[in-house]
Amino acid sequence: MPQLIPATDPRFKWSGTISTEVSKGSVKPWRINHEEKALFAEELVIRAAMPAGVRLSFRSNTTSITGICNAFEERSQIDLVVNGKLVGSEPTDGLTSFSFDNLGTEMKDIEIWMPQFGEIRLESLEFDDDTETLEPSETTAKKWITYGSSITHCRTADSPTKTWPAIVARTRGYDLTCLGFGGQCHLDPMIARQIRDREADLISLCLGINVYGGTLNQRTFYAGILGFVQIVREKHPTTPIVLMSPIYAVDWETELNAVGFSVRHLRDEVKRAYDTLKDHGDENISYIKGLDIFGSDNAHLLPDDLHPNNEGYGIMADNLLALLPKI
Repeated sequence: MPQLIPATDPRFKWSGTISTEVSKGSVKPWRINHEEKALFAEELVIRAAMPAGVRLSFRSNTTSITGICNAFEERSQIDLVVNGKLVGSEPTDGLTSFSFDNLGTEMKDIEIWMPQFGEIRLESLEFDDDTETLEPSETTAKKWITYGSSITHCRTADSPTKTWPAIVARTRGYDLTCLGFGGQCHLDPMIARQIRDREADLISLCLGINVYGGTLNQRTFYAGILGFVQIVREKHPTTPIVLMSPIYAVDWETELNAVGFSVRHLRDEVKRAYDTLKDHGDENISYIKGLDIFGSDNAHLLPDDLHPNNEGYGIMADNLLALLPKI
């Protein structure tokens, strides 16, 4: 008989979460504090319930894993990483289980990367009946928090390990917390507080593209960046913070929005905020221009003229591996 281990077992380690919600023995990972969700914008809460960058890790000699979860439509793949290598990717869209087998009988480090899009509530994992060992995994990896929009959330990546934050984190060996919220990167003070209160060795903030929708203007966007960074600095006085401006956006580069911003203007404002912070004495702030991450020469990898496809996210990762400061 397979061994059924509840998702609440303390030997399972959740990473990349801000909180976990336990209900009737199941675990739902969150990227905000779910007990404070009334303090966040409703649209942001919807995205924060989607576990982009979240991993469940443990050590075991099991040869197979079956996860039991809730059904959820339009949910991304789930990935299995064993000893640092991707060994499988399975669909979860509308399904109540996922399975991986032929994993070998040796003791191994196992990471289950949760779907980057769509909610998941994990009830249990089933291991084969010959499984003798289940241990918590340990890590001393440097902690990286990255904040951004749908282009950080990466819905259109083929699977959770194919998002650009996951590629960068896995390549560098970082412990990732991905705060990419599709359509919801508006410099929310509650997100700044959340980043402030979390351990981090590197923080990156990809800012601007959601603001093109008109939620902030010339008066409030620049000031919002300054305030956001200063909130984070309250508990991270010397942590490297990277400001990243928007990548190439086909139709919005020069077209003015309702408040007179083009994407080019947004890039200028992010750079201006960086210059101000630097001039004000912040020696640990840096800036990456979005066009150096993903420029017009890659426009053919934007199926909707805004969001990269899977190949495009790979290019973003490659460029950021060269541009992000190492820690």
